[in-house]
Amino acid sequence: MVSSKSVCPVPFDQQPLNEYLSLKKSWLFSWSISSQRKFVLGLFYIFVVIFILFNLFIFVLYPFNYLSSNLLLSAVIASVILLFIMLRLYLGWSYIVKRLLSATVFYEESGWYDGQVWIKTSDYLIQDRLIGLYQVIPFIVRIKYTCLILLFNFVFIYLFYWIF
Repeated sequence: MVSSKSVCPVPFDQQPLNEYLSLKKSWLFSWSISSQRKFVLGLFYIFVVIFILFNLFIFVLYPFNYLSSNLLLSAVIASVILLFIMLRLYLGWSYIVKRLLSATVFYEESGWYDGQVWIKTSDYLIQDRLIGLYQVIPFIVRIKYTCLILLFNFVFIYLFYWIF
């Protein structure tokens, strides 16, 4: 459904569909909506890189510490950083889906002092809600489950760290 640009008074960059498309093109967010295999491999690669970097850093700071505690501490730090990355992804996509599913759009014409509210026409509303429900929400659910898995991973590694 293509509507003429004159119907929508919202600036081009602030329209929910255009915000979605620009977020979809950014490297971090495009990784989060890739295939499940690429998503899991990306998580694994990020974890391994962070784990190795912090492992080297910890070995330089505490060379006489136990190897197992250093490895577990690096794993805890890598899990926390991955949780923060997932939180960023979740917040970005949830903001977009909120704007896509909403019947009104708040926008600013030239600055923070002149905000306006536009009520979407039925064409815009149907198009935005379809995109939000069928393209964005499945990825938000995947990010939520990933956060839960990473949280359990963090708790398990942290408890294991304090045992040893």
